Amino acid sequence: MGTQQLDNQQLNIDYKVDHFFEEKIAYYKDQPSGECAQYIPELKNVNPNYLACALLLPDGKIHLHGDYEIPFTLQSISKVISFIAACMYKGPSYVLDWVDVEPTGDPFNSILRFELKDKQKPFNPMINAGALTVASLLPGTTPTEKIQGVVHLLSSLIDKNVTINKKVFESEWETAYRNRALANFLKEHNLLASSVEDTLFTYINLCSVEINVEDLAKIGLILSLDGFDPVRQIQIIPAPIVRLTKILMFTCGMYNSSGKFAAFIGLPAKSGVSGGILGAVPPSLRHHPLLSDGCGLGIYGPAIDENGNSIKGTRLLEDFIQVYDIKIF
Repeated sequence: MGTQQLDNQQLNIDYKVDHFFEEKIAYYKDQPSGECAQYIPELKNVNPNYLACALLLPDGKIHLHGDYEIPFTLQSISKVISFIAACMYKGPSYVLDWVDVEPTGDPFNSILRFELKDKQKPFNPMINAGALTVASLLPGTTPTEKIQGVVHLLSSLIDKNVTINKKVFESEWETAYRNRALANFLKEHNLLASSVEDTLFTYINLCSVEINVEDLAKIGLILSLDGFDPVRQIQIIPAPIVRLTKILMFTCGMYNSSGKFAAFIGLPAKSGVSGGILGAVPPSLRHHPLLSDGCGLGIYGPAIDENGNSIKGTRLLEDFIQVYDIKIF
């Protein structure tokens, strides 16, 4: 096949992808569906009709659609970055001495099963109990140092400086009753390496880091390629740590609907109650016209379901997976 023919074929693929996202976002955008996180006052007031997506390919080509310029906070997506940072600092074996890797069908902020479990250890780093433990293990002796370490890693992944949304932080800090209870429970059982207040301060600040869908797609692409940034041609995260992280995202990343998400969408992903979804498509799709080399996905739709996942964002991702026949197994 000649160069011109290949270029025309790629242009046709690009057009179809752009048309798909434009059509689907227009379809879902104004449909009433769910509501923004009600228990965090600052998130409660966000426009529930926002919807955006970003798809980033290894050659640097990015497809941006919808409200892609709207910033939002990481919320639970920060758990992915914190886990990676802790593993890079302490090593995966040390971190997994403190937190398990088992899925749970309970809500992300549940204390019940954790309290009843004989071996009182958080089920995984993607639920709040596990993420609080991980936050206490981060490099640094003060909360500021711990936060700066994770922010530095995140900035290196997306190649730009990030900031913390102070209004969201204050809103969460003032209403963190359940997380404070979890942190006290963890401290009682020697599962925090720092004080309760320091751990909460670290964790909530990291949840309040502000990004957009393009940033999520950049992270997703690097994760899809086991820690390698194909645009800058650098290895940012050790591959074994990324592989472990992707397994946790696949089994535990979508709160207590992770099983259904794995069965019907089937990608390593992590959601946050702000409405963000981070997705990584590995380069295992041989001869796929679009994604044979993998890609990163970022989606934002702040109206969430009872499990904390973006309703419109999940539907958009499910449509994309089905239409483009994306199967990683």
